[in-house]
Amino acid sequence: MSAASDADVVILCGGLGTRLGAAAAGLPKPLVPVGDRTFLDLLIDHAARHGFKRFILCVGHKAGAVESRIRGGGGREILFSRETAPLGTAGALKLCEPLRRSRTSLVMNGDSLCEFDPRALLEAHARGGGPATLAVVPAGGRTDGGFVELAPSGEIARFSEKTEAARWINAGVYALDDAVWREIPPGRACSLEREVFPSLLGRGLRGWVAPAELHDIGTPERLEAFRRLRAGRR
Repeated sequence: MSAASDADVVILCGGLGTRLGAAAAGLPKPLVPVGDRTFLDLLIDHAARHGFKRFILCVGHKAGAVESRIRGGGGREILFSRETAPLGTAGALKLCEPLRRSRTSLVMNGDSLCEFDPRALLEAHARGGGPATLAVVPAGGRTDGGFVELAPSGEIARFSEKTEAARWINAGVYALDDAVWREIPPGRACSLEREVFPSLLGRGLRGWVAPAELHDIGTPERLEAFRRLRAGRR
């Protein structure tokens, strides 16, 4: 695998986390504890193990708590991009644009973890030549999430709401080029999943099948399942 030290990692961690309810114990979702770490620590640790060093955290809800808890050091640079009003996933990316240095950025959702080597996604993206490549995983009978249909070429054919027939689900990890940032309208809320990605269909938007299981902490049940999984690894 090639070095990843020059690629920015942008983590979207500004959501409200309303489905977690009391399970969040008043914390912003990325800061919920998993063992002796926060979920956001685990995301950063995972990318850092594969050579990534520069992290941009898109914060919003309870931003101060995230900014006071997460620190750089040990070769990691941590930068914060703070929303003053909810901007959606794409709007948050647009806001952080001045902080970016790399032409291609690794973008991760702050409430899910898929433990593959992210460098493999960046390399597949470079081979594909399109503006964006989305990691996808088998839907596995899930009834919620961003369902994706892939063409034989590897391009994304469409985003589907038909959960019964869906084979792939968006894993929330993306390789995004500068061209994607140019697609995002400035100064307003905007969704990657509902607005920007659909606008790129037929323009080289690709899916890459990740060799790992997707874990998310979007509901109390999934958070508890992930905690049990991590505890079992010790």
